[in-house]
This record gives sequence, C-alpha cells and structure tokens, in this order.
Amino acid sequence: MKILFISNDLIGGNLAYLMKKEGHEVKLYIDSKQQRGNFDNLLNKTTDWRRELTWVGKRGLIVFDDIGYGKIQDELRTKGYSVFGGSRLGDKLESDREHAQDIFSQHNIKTVPIKNFKNIPDAINFIKKNRGAWVIKQNGHASKSLNYVPEFDDSRDTLNVLENYNRHTEYRTRAITLQQKINGVEIGCARYFNGKDWVGPIEMNVEYKRFFPGDLGPPTSEMGTLAWYDDDDEGNLLFQKTLFKLKPYLQKIDYRGDIDLNCIVNKTGAYPLEATPRFGSPIVHLHSEIHKSPWGQFLKAVARGEPYKLKWHRGYGIVILVTVPPFPYSKKLPRNSSYGINAYFDDMKKADWHHVHFEEISLRSRENQYYISDHRGYILYLTGMGETVEQAQHHVYDLAKKVKIPKMFYRNDIGNRFVIDSQAKLRKWGYI
Repeated sequence: MKILFISNDLIGGNLAYLMKKEGHEVKLYIDSKQQRGNFDNLLNKTTDWRRELTWVGKRGLIVFDDIGYGKIQDELRTKGYSVFGGSRLGDKLESDREHAQDIFSQHNIKTVPIKNFKNIPDAINFIKKNRGAWVIKQNGHASKSLNYVPEFDDSRDTLNVLENYNRHTEYRTRAITLQQKINGVEIGCARYFNGKDWVGPIEMNVEYKRFFPGDLGPPTSEMGTLAWYDDDDEGNLLFQKTLFKLKPYLQKIDYRGDIDLNCIVNKTGAYPLEATPRFGSPIVHLHSEIHKSPWGQFLKAVARGEPYKLKWHRGYGIVILVTVPPFPYSKKLPRNSSYGINAYFDDMKKADWHHVHFEEISLRSRENQYYISDHRGYILYLTGMGETVEQAQHHVYDLAKKVKIPKMFYRNDIGNRFVIDSQAKLRKWGYI
C-alpha cells in the first residue's frame, strides 16, 4: 500500500519508518522546516505533500500525526481519500481548552473552571480579582515552559510567576489559559475512533512530565509514560465517566484517530483537564510495543471508518524519552546543540530494535552510522513491557544501558509514582 505520512514536527514520525518496515511504500512530509533533516537515509521524504496526492491515490492511505490540518482532512475525505487523523472541530478540542470544557459540559462530563487569555496582563488582572489556586497552561501542545501548577490556594505564587513573565517582552503577549487546580490523581483515558465507533481496547495512561526523577523540576513535553490496555471493554469506570460520553460528538465531527482525555480523578469523580485529539507523544511509540497488529492495516481501517480486530499484548508498558542538551530549553541555547553527534547501538541485539523509536535521528549511509540530526534534543524513545510495572521498568532500563549517545539522559523512575502512591488510590475509587 502507498502511504503518505504528513507530520508537523515528528510526533509520530517513527510510525512512517515502521510502516516502511512492514513493506509499504511510504513518503514522509515534515511540515516544520527545522525538523526536515531527520530520518535522512531512513525514509523517502517529500517537500510538497500536495504534489504526492496523485501518487498515493484513493486506494492508498494519508496519515496526519498532529492537529492543525483538520479543515484539510475534512476536504480530503469528501474527495474520497482515506485519511487517518483529526477533523476541523476535532482540532479545536486541543487548540481551545475553554471550548473543550464547554463540549465536556454539554455531554454531562464533569468540568473544571477554565479561562483563556490573549496576553499575560489580562491574566494578571483576572487573578487579582479572582483569588484561588490557578494552574497556568497553554492551548495546543505548545512548549510547556510557561506552565505552572500552584502550591498555594491564594494565588500568591501563580501571580508572582505571571508578573515575572510580564517583564519579558517575548512573553507579555503570549496567549495562556488559567485552569482551577483540583486535587487527586492524574490519569488519562484514550481510545481510537473511526468516525462511527471505537476501535481497539481502552488505554489507561500515567504521564511523567517533570524534568527530574521524583517529579522535580520544570515541566517538559513529557519524559515518559506508563500505560496499559483494559480488556474490560466499555465497563471501565473512567471510560464510562469521560470518553464514552463523547461518542455522539466524535461521530458528529467525523473524527478518525486516537483521542485521549487527561483527567484528575478523586472520590468525587473524574475531571478531564484537556483533550489530545491526535497521536500523543511519547505514548504513540508505546502503542508500537503493545500492538501485535500491523500499523498499516489498522490505520487504514480507522481512516475508512471500518471495524478492526486489533491484536495486542496484555500487561504494563513503559516508554521513556532519551534526550540530550539543550533540552528542555531547546530554542534558548542553540550553542549547546548536539547536532551531528553519533548515536551508538553496538550492544543491540536484533530483537532489541523493536523497542527503539527514532525522532531526531538520521543515518550516514556510507559509514552505516546513526547520528543526531536536529538541534532540539528529542533523540529517541525506548519501550518495554511486563506483567507488572516493575518488570516493564526492568526491560526498558536494561535496554537504555545499551544506547550510547554522548551527553544523553532520561528519567529513571517512570512508573514509581503509580506503584508507590497512585495505584492504591485508583483501586480504592474503583478506577482500576
């Protein structure tokens, strides 16, 4: 099958590589000019995806891995193309958090007070008049560097952080969102949808966003994730209270892709904080670990609105981000770029490669040498599974020892918070 993979900044770029390994003809388009040097000598790339529509045809598959293309996706579907990804109104669930909460409320899902602001001064004025514990967020999947979760209930720290941002011209006019803090356990619920119905089992996931082990340091896009698939079908309590209720809306907007609701749950209920109507990163790479079924067949069925019997592994899965400087402040310290540094996998066995997922990697074909081909620091992801969380940790961290990249680092505690604290609470409240 011919597959045209359209990526914004390589959230799911490794899927294109995997589908090439499945035997498909794949062409990769990378929208972000800064990321176009990745996957050299690994994939056939194009600089104009529209020019490739004749090549892929209506018998092939077009895959979008990010939001921002919803209107285009809707148009391509009306012309008869098989398109995996979002839709115009699907995009808005992530690009406008306030809108998403309105949709949740309309479908009898518990909501958290939230408000969008076009600039920092407006947010400061709002907090001065509405004291409370307000979380600083941004719409879409913009850099998490401005995000902040308060420690105090009277806004003193949130206000202080915003006033600090306001001193910097580059931040002053940045659009942000304030969301009321709610206490509980953070856990996500996700599933694939084909425009008509759910496809595959329910996914439960726990994200680890802080930079350092022990959930210390600044927030990042995400350092790793623990996840598992629930074979209880639609009896899953978190699914019933959240994602299940959105089915009529997803049908209405013709959504065809993976959708995740990241929630705070406690003894009073489940509260979705945000929607991710696209492939999530790094969870999409963990799907490659959990799924037994080939990606090409699966995504084609979802794109065509057809049912599909997804085969998958039971157990817990862990994915970790392997990164290098200047991450997590990639755009601020270009002089510290690791571009061109070699990535060594000399100790890898053939079976190990199934658990390695590239993002900022290319190949020097003459030397058969992998190297870092970007400046941001999101190099690759490693995955592992086990019957228990501890087994999954053992597998992924043993694999990490075989990767040799100068200056590389990663969090070595993905899954710990769940085992030590969250698991017991979630069981008590009936969510697992």
